[in-house]
Amino acid sequence: MKILIVSATTFEVATLFGQLGISLSNYNNFFSTTHHKHSIDFLITGVGMVVTSYHTTKALMNKRYDLAINIGICGTFNKNLELGSVVNIYQDCFSELGAEDGDNFLTLEELHLEGQTAILNETTISNAVINEIPKVTGITVNTVHGSEHNIEKVFNKFHPYVESMEGAAFMFVCQNEHVPYIQIRAISNIVEQRNKNNWNIPLAIENLNKKVLEIINKF
Repeated sequence: MKILIVSATTFEVATLFGQLGISLSNYNNFFSTTHHKHSIDFLITGVGMVVTSYHTTKALMNKRYDLAINIGICGTFNKNLELGSVVNIYQDCFSELGAEDGDNFLTLEELHLEGQTAILNETTISNAVINEIPKVTGITVNTVHGSEHNIEKVFNKFHPYVESMEGAAFMFVCQNEHVPYIQIRAISNIVEQRNKNNWNIPLAIENLNKKVLEIINKF
């Protein structure tokens, strides 16, 4: 099986690198390895939608993959999701794409403009580990939320469970390139006024990388 694993940063896949025996000293933004019967490529795009779209498109145009996996950490709007929880974002949204009308935000659809803001993953993947991961909705943003007023506004508008800075861009590219894909993330923090003392990035990365390896081994 040919698998592409896409991450915004190296540290979000560092544990998986170690599990697969990959040395970071020889690493740039693209690395190929094998694991059992699988051919696995790692792509580190950098943070944000633009670089994710560019590098993911380039990778998918240069090689055909059976599956693309976007992995990373994320914040959650749902305080019932524990830090370190791994989720499958099956629906994502470009929540900032639209226009302000006073205190209201209007989506492209509400503006009657052409374009796509919501991405629904309709990929069918036969994998028992994936099937066990809770499915949630997300939003993709350029600026992560840290204002209680803005958090309330975006939640009331889109009702997301999580937010990231790359997810919808990755999904949009895979959808248009007709490549089966999943977006798997782990909760590192609650979406609230920024307070890194309440975050647990190491736990999120550990659980995320462990789960991704389980997914690969299940194929």
